[in-house]
Amino acid sequence: MIPDTTTADLTPANTPFVPRLMLATDLDGTFLAGSPAHRQQLYRLVDRHPEIRLTFVTGRGLEAVMPLLSDPSLPRPDYVICDVGGTVVDGRTLQPIQPLQTHIDRRWPGEHAVAEAMAGFPGLVRQDVPQERRCSYFCEPGTLEGVRGDIEAAARKLDCSVLYSADRYLDILPLNTDKGRTLAALADHLDLPRERVLVAGDTLNDLSMYTSGFQGVCVGESEPALVDATNQLANVFHAREPGCGGILEAIAHFDLLEADDPHLKIRAPEATGQSDLVMVYHRLPYEEYVEDGERNRRRPTSPNGIIPSLLGFFGSGQKGSWVAWSVDDPKLGKFETRTPVDADAYPNLTVARVPLSKTEVDAFYKRFSKEAFWPLLHTFWERARFREEDWKIYLRVNRKFAEATAAEAAPGATVWLHDYNLWMVPAYLRELRPDVRIAFFHHTYFPSADVFNVVPWRREILGSLMQCDYIGFHIPRQVENFVDVVRGAMPTEVLTREGCAPRFLTYGCAVGLDNVTTRLRVGDRTIGLGAHPVGTDLKRIRDGLAHPKVRVRLEQIRREFSGRKLVLSVERLDYTKGSLEKLLAFERLLETQPELKGKVNMLMICVPAAKEMTVYRQLQTQIEQAVGRINGQHSMLDWTPVRFFARGFAFEEVLAHYAAADVMWITPLRDGLNLVAKEFVAAHGIEGSAGTLVLSEFAGAAAELKGAVLTNPHDQADLVAGLRQALKMPEHEAVGRQRQLFDIVSHYDVERWGRDFLDAVQTSGSGADRHRYAMRGLAA
Repeated sequence: MIPDTTTADLTPANTPFVPRLMLATDLDGTFLAGSPAHRQQLYRLVDRHPEIRLTFVTGRGLEAVMPLLSDPSLPRPDYVICDVGGTVVDGRTLQPIQPLQTHIDRRWPGEHAVAEAMAGFPGLVRQDVPQERRCSYFCEPGTLEGVRGDIEAAARKLDCSVLYSADRYLDILPLNTDKGRTLAALADHLDLPRERVLVAGDTLNDLSMYTSGFQGVCVGESEPALVDATNQLANVFHAREPGCGGILEAIAHFDLLEADDPHLKIRAPEATGQSDLVMVYHRLPYEEYVEDGERNRRRPTSPNGIIPSLLGFFGSGQKGSWVAWSVDDPKLGKFETRTPVDADAYPNLTVARVPLSKTEVDAFYKRFSKEAFWPLLHTFWERARFREEDWKIYLRVNRKFAEATAAEAAPGATVWLHDYNLWMVPAYLRELRPDVRIAFFHHTYFPSADVFNVVPWRREILGSLMQCDYIGFHIPRQVENFVDVVRGAMPTEVLTREGCAPRFLTYGCAVGLDNVTTRLRVGDRTIGLGAHPVGTDLKRIRDGLAHPKVRVRLEQIRREFSGRKLVLSVERLDYTKGSLEKLLAFERLLETQPELKGKVNMLMICVPAAKEMTVYRQLQTQIEQAVGRINGQHSMLDWTPVRFFARGFAFEEVLAHYAAADVMWITPLRDGLNLVAKEFVAAHGIEGSAGTLVLSEFAGAAAELKGAVLTNPHDQADLVAGLRQALKMPEHEAVGRQRQLFDIVSHYDVERWGRDFLDAVQTSGSGADRHRYAMRGLAA
């Protein structure tokens, strides 16, 4: 479980007191087993009780334990004893406990010496599992008969011990090493009395823990051989309930905690809201502005079509909430945490405003998200700046979002989370509200494992995302990149896959793929996955183009550039967008194709970042210098090749330029999707004209928009060739490509995107039902 970021993190190394209780527990069949209600109760008890320490004691290797340490639903252990006692580490730092580990190491002859000695026994098969200071073997039934003595003799020559399990497995371990001995050495190292340690297990492999003088519990449904071996031990309790339920029985049986200990009480569920659908997005569904010292609001003016689409889900009387942050400025008076959106259009929709200070906004969004996660997600990992203090603020903000969401959601509600700013919300939310169905849509590009693994907190992030029931991305390539990252971090089973064609390109672009994973199993959870490219708001574009002011502006632009080809570029100021690379390619085109001078104009709209985002200042200077150089070298009296605007345009103005442009030139070095490309296609489709789309093959939209001229923005020659092809394209080819593109864009619009996503969420196989049972169990 993720600790409260406001509480000091006391590691075992600096714990100044002997705990009232140490729970030393096996994992499979014990601490990871039992009813959801019992697991929830025990995990909360261990995680929140100030005088309980937790030790995992397992046969797994440390490498195989690490995924559990990323699972936010599990308490983090203070110590880990693994490899059947061969490894002992601090559960927070994963550093060896010394001098205990050194004493074990001295007794180990080395993996290769053991493997060579065991190679003479043909019935033994080495298990392919992560392990250290231990060699594990599988034996066919009957194999050990007659050779046990020889195996043990070979082990003695190496000063090793042999541990048998279920008559089908054996381990070669350092001499006098097992779970019980290592646990006893740890207890002595901590000056911890035996009576303050409770050991728990369920197989004969755990027997050594019970014979080392600790109080112990054989949980319900334990292996019969363990029950038989411990029946006569006075220090062992045989529980009725399996897994965590049995451990809770033992805590009461041995009176290890006071009967009135408040942490033993089953906590009632968190208060629930009334919203069946909770939208969690970093932006409000309206714009806030301050005028005359008062906070006011207006309809969104951003060209982002997602907000109107998401609002559409609440237009039919659907009870819902929209969770977003707002700056809490004491100068503006009392902060309202819940406000309506539009009483007429959305009578049952409430906005839950998460109050953030300006400092939190600057750190969480403007600095950390844009300087750490944004460059990494777009594969510019060398630009990423990771700061632990910013991560702590990020966690605090995500917890605030989770708490606000938990308070809004009705029992069994669907919670729809949006983008990387909220990666850690699923972890907090699943703990607060195990009954809800959590869906997550990733709007930005998601990189492959070799890039994503640069993140210092990658395991925590993945552990959080594994609490989702469904995760959506724009295109199959991003889904598979995510699967690649998960598989490298934790045991993962791919349950189902689907072909990508004909919906998406397979081998036709840099982000194409032939098959995509649609369901994963990680531990006891099943997570649905899907590719859902966001669509355009066709109604908004159609209505905008029909407006008289837009018609007038459109004709003005057409007259202004009459007789010349207009190449349009619209993007935010960002190094991922390839703006500078595009300008240099245009400069090269004019140098190599002088006959184009006076016949083509490039109009570049580059929306600047917020003033606080200083990371983009150098890029803006470089772009402005390139524009000045190109215009200085190539301008004529009646012609300026590049028109550059370092400001945002109203959506209606952008629409007029879309419809007037002959070529749309979009060249991101990496992009999750790129809606501008679709808006351009939609504008020409509605107008009945034929614009040509030149699109980077590294934009997510390239996998979907068949008919675009694809180009490699990392290759200047290819950028030049793609633009040249578009400028010289015959009209009949341009018409055919536009028809193909508009068919795609008009069918897969933003409304269909939202419906398809939510349908996939509702039908995906998930662990939500188990969590609903957990909720009912806690309420009982």
